[in-house]
Amino acid sequence: MRKEYRETPTGKPRARGAGIPFAGEPGACNAITDVPGVEVGYCTLIEGEGPLIIGKGPIRTGVTAIFPLGRERGTLPVYAGFFSMSGNGEMSGAHLIQERGRFEGPITLTNTHSCGLTRDVTAQWLTSRVDTDKRPEPFWMPVAAETYDGWLNDVNGHHVTAQHVHAAFADAHGGAIEEGSVGGGTGMSTYQFKGGSGTSSRQLDLAGQPYHVGAFVQSNFGKRHLLQIAGIPMGELFPLEQAVEPGRGSIIGVVATDAPLLPHQLSRLARRAAYGIPRSGGIAANESGDLFLAFSTANQHSIESHTGLVDVQFLGEGELSRVYEAAIQAVDEAIINAMVANDTMTGRDGRQIPGLPLVRVQEVLRKHNRLANVSPLS
Repeated sequence: MRKEYRETPTGKPRARGAGIPFAGEPGACNAITDVPGVEVGYCTLIEGEGPLIIGKGPIRTGVTAIFPLGRERGTLPVYAGFFSMSGNGEMSGAHLIQERGRFEGPITLTNTHSCGLTRDVTAQWLTSRVDTDKRPEPFWMPVAAETYDGWLNDVNGHHVTAQHVHAAFADAHGGAIEEGSVGGGTGMSTYQFKGGSGTSSRQLDLAGQPYHVGAFVQSNFGKRHLLQIAGIPMGELFPLEQAVEPGRGSIIGVVATDAPLLPHQLSRLARRAAYGIPRSGGIAANESGDLFLAFSTANQHSIESHTGLVDVQFLGEGELSRVYEAAIQAVDEAIINAMVANDTMTGRDGRQIPGLPLVRVQEVLRKHNRLANVSPLS
C-alpha cells in the first residue's frame, strides 16, 4: 500500500492505513489534488485554553483554500455545478454557478462567522492579480463556504483575518495534503467525534481516456448513534460518555474532476456526491447545511469565449454513472479520513470532542471480517 494511502504528510493515520476497506481505485495521493492542477492550502489557528472570553479565545479555527487550476492560474474560471442537500448553511457564489455554470478564483472554507471575510479577501486577491487594461472594471463572486465550530472555538470573536486567508493561499500545493484538525476544519466534529478536513480520490477510464474524480470535505455533522463505517453500524457501540458537541453541524463537499463535463452535468454530479453522506450514516438533519460543489478543470480552451460559436467537449450521458459512483466513494472515504486523522481536542470552557477510537473500530471490523490486512494501530 502506498505511503500516501496509509498516512498524511505529518504521519497521521488515514482510513486505509487503519485497515478500513473502501471500493474503487484511488489516485496517486488519494486526494482531491490527484486531479491535475488542483492545489490545497491551509492556515490553522489554535490558541489559548480555559473559559471563553469573546474576542480573546480560546481559538480553534482556520481557513482552507482550494485552487481548481493552481495558485498561479488562480484567476481563471472553471465550469461548475451546485447542490444543496440541506440548506442550513452558506456557500457564496452559488447563485452565479446555477445561473452561468462557472466560477472564478479559489474556494475558501472556514467557520460560519468568517465566511464573509474570506469571500471579500478572495475578491481583493483576484483584483490584485488581473490586468485592468484587459478587464478595466473587474468584479467577482467568489465561492466561500462555512461550517460552525462554536462548540470549541470563540466563533463570535472573529479571529480569522485577511492575513490568515493569504497564508492559506500561500500554502496551496498539489500532491499529498494534511487531514483532520487543519484549516477550516480545525474546530469541527463528525458523528460527535473529532472531524474536520478530509479528502480522497478515484481514477477511472472513460471513453478510452484516463480521468480522476477527487473530493474534499469540511466535515462537521452527524449524531453518534448514526455512525457506520465500512457498512457496519458502530454508533451504538460508542455511547456518549460526556457532554459533547450536539451533532447539529454541517458538511461542505467539493468534488473536482478532469473529465470534460458541462455545467448541467456538474450539477448532477454535485447532487449525486451528496449520496456519500448516508454511507457513513448522515441524514441531512434539520439543523445541517449540506452543500456540494462540483467543478471540471477541462474545456479551458472555451470557457472564456463569450461571443460566436464555442466548441466544447463533454462526456456522453452513458458515461456519467461511473463518475457519480467515483464521487460517492470519494466523499464517503474523505469523511472517514477526516475522523481517522484526528485526536481528541479541548477548546473553550474545557469542552472536548473525543477522537475516534481506532483500535476499537479495528476490532469491530475484524469481528465482521471487514478489516483489511494491515498492521494494527497501537
